[in-house]
Amino acid sequence: MKILLLGFGSIGRHIVRLLDYDFTAMVRDVAAHRERGTMGVKLITAEQFDDAVTNADLVVEAAGVAVAKQFLPRVHKPFVLTSVGALADPEVAEALMTPHLHVTNGAIGGFDVLEAVADQLDQVSITTSKDPTGLIQPWMSEAEATRLEKLTEPEVLFSGNPIAAIEKFPGNVNVSVALAYATRGAKPLAEALQRVQVTLVADPQHPESAHVIEASGAAGRFRFEFAASPSPINPATSGTTALSLAATIRRIAPYVRRG
Repeated sequence: MKILLLGFGSIGRHIVRLLDYDFTAMVRDVAAHRERGTMGVKLITAEQFDDAVTNADLVVEAAGVAVAKQFLPRVHKPFVLTSVGALADPEVAEALMTPHLHVTNGAIGGFDVLEAVADQLDQVSITTSKDPTGLIQPWMSEAEATRLEKLTEPEVLFSGNPIAAIEKFPGNVNVSVALAYATRGAKPLAEALQRVQVTLVADPQHPESAHVIEASGAAGRFRFEFAASPSPINPATSGTTALSLAATIRRIAPYVRRG
């Protein structure tokens, strides 16, 4: 199977190590990636995207919300969305939510249960805790970034819905949009995005990424807890994200038309 990877960072490189397929990767700077080693992957630039899509059997996004929003609406064959936060944009969600879309669970699970009872849930929340250094954002002042680096006690950085969360922390709270997607039931995704409550905690005492999901309603009360080590390459990314993405690709591979 020929796979076009959007992005060849910590997740993309891990995927290549985990799966034995014919990979092409779209990157911003080909020369820089060649210096790191291509791992046998053909590298292309954004200018070659449309031709690369034509030649691919499956497109796999692992490059962040901005790339997902820019390029995936142009894909009209099976594709896997890792940066689920892209669905927080109504126009992008409308373009991507087609039969071609496959959403990976990323850093969390339990979606099969939550999807089954989605229409009987009244409250859905997720509390995500991460190492403070992985939560530093370009919009933060130097003083605020330094304060996070020196943080010694857990601190709530954000509380609100996934739409606002993904705007402020696009690389850290994709799981909240994935949770909304899984619990939308028969309702529009926009309503689910308003229902889910997100709390983001900077926790210097626990370097692993931790997520606590709580949901309740007529179907009962549900609670899931996940704690995963951060990626050794990118502390903003959970170490389980690439493993979840690989599992998604393996699951859909038998149904992807080749050639």
